[in-house]
Amino acid sequence: MIVVPHGRKPEATPLTMSVDLTDPGAPLIRVGGDLAFTTAAPLRHEVDRQLAEHPPVLVLDFADLQFIDSTGLSVIVHAWREGQQSGTTLRLRSTPRFLDTILDMTGVTGLLARPLPDGEQSAGPPGSHRSAASA
Repeated sequence: MIVVPHGRKPEATPLTMSVDLTDPGAPLIRVGGDLAFTTAAPLRHEVDRQLAEHPPVLVLDFADLQFIDSTGLSVIVHAWREGQQSGTTLRLRSTPRFLDTILDMTGVTGLLARPLPDGEQSAGPPGSHRSAASA
């Protein structure tokens, strides 16, 4: 069952995405709007494109996120898994409270905290994925 606030339908707001390559060692993808089944493909494609460059860090900024479903959540897990394989640390930045709750309830917070195969922390210090500060 999906509970939607009165007058709002999932995927009512298009996905917005911008890429900041100012720091080539930590590309930043800003995500806004609705990250859902019908909108997630462009983000997944951009994540794959950035990970193909093997940056030390990939940052996903969710300051403007309004909605996420299981497909959107799977893009985050995909980014983490692919980053693990290529040695890229995934950092989430400016996560809204509802996303923090979903990440905690689904166990993704713990997943993001797992170390990279070489022993580096994949999500930085505990709680850093919730930080609004620059990664």
